[in-house]
Amino acid sequence: MGDSINDIPLPICMPTNTAELAELVTIASRDKSPLVVAGNSSKLDWGGVVSGAKSIASTQKLDRLIAHAVGDLTVTVEAGMKFAQLQETLATAGQFLPLDPAYPDRATIGGIIATADTGSLRHRYGGVRDLLLGISFVRADGKIAKAGGRVVKNVAGYDMMKLFTGSYGTLGILTEVTFRVYPLPSNTGTVILTGSIERLAKVAKILLASTLTPIAIDVLSTAFSRHLEISNTPSLVVKFATIPASIAEQSEQLLSIAKGLGLKGGSWQGEQAERLWSGIQTGIWGDTPIGCKLGVRSTAAVESIDWIDRSTENNAKGVIHLSSGIGACALNDAKYIAPLRSHCESSGGFLSVLQAPEDVKQKIDVWGYRGNAVPLMREIKQQFDPLDLLNPGRCF
Repeated sequence: MGDSINDIPLPICMPTNTAELAELVTIASRDKSPLVVAGNSSKLDWGGVVSGAKSIASTQKLDRLIAHAVGDLTVTVEAGMKFAQLQETLATAGQFLPLDPAYPDRATIGGIIATADTGSLRHRYGGVRDLLLGISFVRADGKIAKAGGRVVKNVAGYDMMKLFTGSYGTLGILTEVTFRVYPLPSNTGTVILTGSIERLAKVAKILLASTLTPIAIDVLSTAFSRHLEISNTPSLVVKFATIPASIAEQSEQLLSIAKGLGLKGGSWQGEQAERLWSGIQTGIWGDTPIGCKLGVRSTAAVESIDWIDRSTENNAKGVIHLSSGIGACALNDAKYIAPLRSHCESSGGFLSVLQAPEDVKQKIDVWGYRGNAVPLMREIKQQFDPLDLLNPGRCF
């Protein structure tokens, strides 16, 4: 698939409300005509290759703000609203949605949920499903369903918010979502530590066991550190967000620990720091030949960045969020996929190839999951979409 809906030679339907979308899906179900489910197309090339679809159902025009309960710290929007637009709206009330997706200027809220797409901020705020309070969606038969929020009981007894997070549009088409939001930090500070992987591993262990309260901690590969103009070594980047005096005190404490271990360190503020975090957020994707999502045990995060460096001759951009072990990696050659997946699995994790040329995806197992949950996931897909109408081939 291409970078735009217009790159796909299929008829495009853009309903302007939920009723129109439901009618579209009802017709597709009646005619047994599979659909590509899309938002603003920023991640159409993620995951498995959709096959057999006859048309595209896009939620781009479902982009209204439904409700913003400022005092309750919740917001309800249509799924086609762009992430950047939502953040602008929330900022006027001094609030924000603490997610940092791959394409913040283009990604829609529905697409972010469908791909479970967030990054560094998960250290403090959790992932997508931790912020999601309620959803409305169109089922594969065209019926409209709701879960969470003011709904007393979830559909069919499932935790629908968790099911739809990371479902890649294969279970239903999101139409409205309700999120928990947070006060927008007015002060932030960033500490960057560079040096040998052994010393970074030591400071990372001390940091996680300390009383310091960062909102993000990432370990970056040598290639990514170089790309972000940090250093020619692996690096550890730490973000604090609190009152200025506390930021200064915590930064100094961390820098003192790092100095004692023989690491280089410095503090970044303002636009320089914001460019850094924006680069971490977006730098894996876009023009990357092969973009992967990965996970390892959190205790293996620094070691895994070292493995990426050594095994790719310092040519792979990689980031792992220290507390969760979740991260991403940009590879310039498909030959690295199998060994990297093997390493991640041996470290208690996984490797999913989200972005890659179609010919590469045709030769590999994109998801790489061989656990005992596959039959259950297929059973759930069968219950929600028995005709396999929604994004067929995207996940199975």
